Amino acid sequence: MRTSRLVLSLLFGFVVLGLASPVYAQEAAGAANGVAAQWSIITAGFALAIAALGAALGQGRAVASAAEAIARNPGAAGEIRGALILGLVLIESLVIYVLLISLILFFLNPFVG
Repeated sequence: MRTSRLVLSLLFGFVVLGLASPVYAQEAAGAANGVAAQWSIITAGFALAIAALGAALGQGRAVASAAEAIARNPGAAGEIRGALILGLVLIESLVIYVLLISLILFFLNPFVG
């Protein structure tokens, strides 16, 4: 019960911050490129951190469930292991996609005209 309230509070906070961001949209054209580049780097860092956190939680939960399933039914260990490895690969690929986008934002500045 406590964790769902925490998640809802964090989600509400992100929504409020997202709705407040257009307030800063009225800047000069020359200064906007530098600010956008700085914010893109900061956003890429946060995106990578959130993706890594989510992937770590998902992978931990998947391994725990697989270990429990193998303990309950040792005869199905091969099938469970195969499904576990496939799931771990798919979870990790999402983090690699976020890393790729973060590196693009960091090194290839898309905001330079």
